[in-house]
Formats: sequence, C-alpha cells, structure tokens
Amino acid sequence: MASLRSSRVPYVLATVVRARRPTSAKAGDRALVLSDGTIEGFVGGICATDTVRAQGLRLLRTGDSTLLRITPEAEAPHEEEGLVAVGQPCLSGGTLEIFLEAVLPPVLVRVHGDGPIARALVTVGAALGYTVESAAGPTATGTAAPPVAADTAVMPIAADTAALPIAADTAAVLVASHGVGEEPVLREALERGVPYVGLIASRKRGAAVLARVEGGERVHVPAGLDIGARTPGEVAVSVYAEVIALR
Repeated sequence: MASLRSSRVPYVLATVVRARRPTSAKAGDRALVLSDGTIEGFVGGICATDTVRAQGLRLLRTGDSTLLRITPEAEAPHEEEGLVAVGQPCLSGGTLEIFLEAVLPPVLVRVHGDGPIARALVTVGAALGYTVESAAGPTATGTAAPPVAADTAVMPIAADTAALPIAADTAAVLVASHGVGEEPVLREALERGVPYVGLIASRKRGAAVLARVEGGERVHVPAGLDIGARTPGEVAVSVYAEVIALR
C-alpha cells in the first residue's frame, strides 16, 4: 500500500470485519481493489469478489467508504446510511460484512512562481493537506529563486515545459510568477486539461497575457474569489477557496 500511495494510485481497501459461517473468508482478511478492477488479496470466493469489485469501483468514483454486507438471499441491493446490502445467492450460505475504504491520493497542485504570493500558495496548500509542487523559476533579475519550502519539490520554470510535465491528475495549476515564464505554463496546463488554471495578475495584464494563449478563456484571472484579499496569505486563501468551490 505504501508504494501505491507514493505513486498516487487510488485504491479501495477491503477488510472483512465479520464472517458468519459457512464462508471461505474470515474476519481480518483483506484485499485491494484497483481502478482497473484488479483485486489483490482475499476476501472470499468468486461471488464475494465480484461484489467487492463492483462496489469498490463505485467508491473509487465517489471517494466514499462504506460497510458492505453480502448475504445469500436473492434480493435487490439496497443502501442505508453507511451500509450497502447485496444479496448474492451463489454464496455458500454464510454472510460477510466487509468494510470498504476508498484511499485517494491528496489533491495535487502545481504552483509556478517565486514571490510572496507563490510562497503563500505553497504554504496554504500544504496546510489544506494537498500535495504541492513548487516550480520556483528564475526571478525577474535572472537569478535563481531560493527553495519555497524544504519539503516541497522545487523545479525551475523553463521555456520548454515538456521537461517539466504536469501530472495527469493535477487538480490545479497556479501561476504567480509575475510575468516570468507564464505563457508556456498556461499552455501546457490547458493542453493537459487541468481542471483549474489560475493566473495571479490584474485583469488588464491578465487579458494581455491570455490573448497570446489559445484557450485562454479557461484561465481564471484574476485567480481567486473576490474576498477583498490584500496580503499574500489572503490572496492564497481566496485562490484555494475558488479551487474548492469549482472542484
């Protein structure tokens, strides 16, 4: 499971919490359900496995967790708060209760920039529990920017952003580089279909930048909700508020 988490692979952890005989599984048996339907581990025979797979894939889409009860009775599946009950006549006659826990990778955000607002975006994003990639590029004077934080990945912004691919599951790309290397980053984010692309700029300057970027109408500029933000920290809060509102 550690390797799946480090690779940002979503999965559902299925744990048998109660087994009423006769069943082939016992309390404590566990399995992982992956997004392609693969099941690694054991939580019962083929009938139970098929049900766990179907429910696990559903939870991967919603991000929820639930208790799954599989009984030998021929009845339509029904749900109540925190419980899904499924009749599976091909069971050997016992009943299984399996807790299904969706484990999704943290929200992934790429921040481009090296100024106070970029640093605040990294800090606030980390406080929200997000995984924040900080691409601190050269400053307006051409000198390399110092790392934003010791525990973040710091990558230089290059004109050729193919050297810095944006991950497919990136939820937001936030550009706060104050005119340095903005357009290549915006183009890549738009081409990759990142759900939220935000540019920290005034409405006037932002319009001038986006006029040179195909699909620029999808970029949020000025990024963030209008909450009267003044400080870098307040701007960062407003940006993440918009990311959350639109997610």
